[in-house]
Parts: sequence; C-alpha cells; structure tokens
Amino acid sequence: MHNHNHELDIEELAIPASSRTRRTRMTERHRRLVRETILSPSNFILPLFVAEAPENFRKPIDAMPGVEQLGMEGILSQSESALKAGLGGIILFGIPEHKDEFGSEAYNDKGVIQNAVREIKKRFPELLVATDVCLCEYTDHGHCGVVERNKNGEIEIVNDATVELLVREALSHAEAGSDLIAPSDMMDGRVGAIRDALDQSGFESLPIMSYSAKYASGLYGPFRDAAGSTPTFGDRRSHQMDVANSDEAMRVVQRDIEEGADIVMVKPAISSLDIIRRVCEQFLVPVAAYQVSGEYSMIKAAGKNGWIDEERVMMESLTSIKRAGASTILTYFALDAARICSRDL
Repeated sequence: MHNHNHELDIEELAIPASSRTRRTRMTERHRRLVRETILSPSNFILPLFVAEAPENFRKPIDAMPGVEQLGMEGILSQSESALKAGLGGIILFGIPEHKDEFGSEAYNDKGVIQNAVREIKKRFPELLVATDVCLCEYTDHGHCGVVERNKNGEIEIVNDATVELLVREALSHAEAGSDLIAPSDMMDGRVGAIRDALDQSGFESLPIMSYSAKYASGLYGPFRDAAGSTPTFGDRRSHQMDVANSDEAMRVVQRDIEEGADIVMVKPAISSLDIIRRVCEQFLVPVAAYQVSGEYSMIKAAGKNGWIDEERVMMESLTSIKRAGASTILTYFALDAARICSRDL
C-alpha cells in the first residue's frame, strides 16, 4: 500500500533528456550501434614456441594452459589455423637444442627459427611471420646479450658487442623470409644498427617492430619457462625499463622511431595502459602491445577455478588494450579471441 503523504513529485525530479545516457545501453542492438572500440582478428599476433626437436614434438607449458613448445608439425598446424582465423600474423620464439655463451644458434642460418620461417613461408606465403630478435633463448646463461666482468669485477651485459650479434640474427631472419623483425633485447642503438644492416643488405622494405617500452616486469615468469630463457644469475633490470618510469618510455620510443622503427611496442600490456595511451597521443606511428604470459596465466587460472568468467575477462582485457590505442596485440588468446570476434560480427 502506498503512503500518499510521502508521494514523490515526479515532475520536480524530472531528469533532463540530455542526461539520459542509458538509452543507448538498454539493449545489445543499441550497444552495438554506438560501440567505440571494435576488436578484429587482424589485430592479433599469435606467439609460438618453436622447438628444435622431432616434427611431432609437443611439450605443454604447465603455467600456460593451452600453450605448448612445438616441433615443425605443430608449428605448421598453428600457422594454418592463424591464417584461416584471419589473424594479423604469428611471432616465433626459438628453443634451440644447443646453447652457448654467445647464443650462436640465434644467428645460425640453419637455426631453429630460420628453418621454421622457411617452412612456414613455403606453405603459407600470405601469412605474416614476425621473428623475435634476442639472445636470451640461445645463451647458456639466459641473459639477453654478451656477458663480461667490468673493471669492478661485476658481471654486466655489454651493449655494443651484443648489438653486433643482434644485427647478425636479424639479417639471418631476413634472409630466411621473416616479414617483420622484432628486437626485444632493449640494448641501446640496436634499432638503428639493424635498420642500417637491413638496408645495406637489400631489405629496405622489411619493417622493424621494436620492443621500445619493455618493462622489467614480474609478469614474464611463465614465458621464461616456455622459452627456457630464465637467467641463471641476476635479473634484467640493467636493460629493461623500471616500472615506475613513464617519461623514460617516451624518450626510448622517440629514439627508436628516429632510428627507424616502423612499429613500437609496449610490454606488458595491462599494467602499461597509460603508457600505450601516451605513446599513441605523442607519436604518429603504429603501436603494438604484448599481453604477456603472466597476464594470460592469471586469466586462465582464475577462469579454471571458477572465480571469473574466463571468456568475458579475456575479451575485456583485449578490448581495454585496443581502447588505450594499440592497433596490434600480441596475445596467447589470439585464436580464441578471433573466434569470438568472428562469432559476434
């Protein structure tokens, strides 16, 4: 029963028509009509781990459900799936049989990545194949470059000697047929050195996607298990960026662009959305973001435990990365996300 003594005067409380923003949220057909950020399969690049192993080799990564180290058979199968799903491409990370102090398998013309690129491009020439250029997966100490003791007796990664080896690696990838060279090491000057070497070797049209703002994050742990690249001593804070710094990221991005980077990358994605936005607003270049292994694993683990709706959170996280400004997203969810994007069209 209503108490008429306390009836509200609806006319007095009338909300102005201009304030009624809910009208375009009321149904899915209205929400789709005004949706500002649209994900497409072509936004995604799928990371793949290529093992120098028998063709049918498969090794699941415990911390990354659904992700495996793969021999050539699995790599070709995933490449075909990526192509059929309309992905932007794939990026390859190598797991060599042999490692040494200087990561020599990284720039071996018959190395695991070089062989994989040739096979993929032979079978699927229209698929974009990007290649990670770094030494950490190939060195026996797990660091991203040449390690020496300085005059104080401290172990450090030597910048310029490392860059020389990265240039050799990038050239070997180019000669194998890579469509996109992606240096991830964070050494100073490596973009310019790689650009010069590519140009002088007849690869003037081959673009570089530089890991420009790569933070020293705790979210890389599962990847290091997957790629066998965990350092045997120390950490990577001497060359990866301090997570507390934002202006420094802008300086590094600007330097990489000036040295010839065609695409700049921010990594990790979710904890760097502010950096993605700043880069997009400050520089008129394509911006990529890497939804890294730890981000993937957290969503998978919480989903498995029933704490979150895995599919919904996956798409929400990817949408937020694109909303921040990234046009390209490297993600282990690429195939699942592409399927959902296609379904929802």
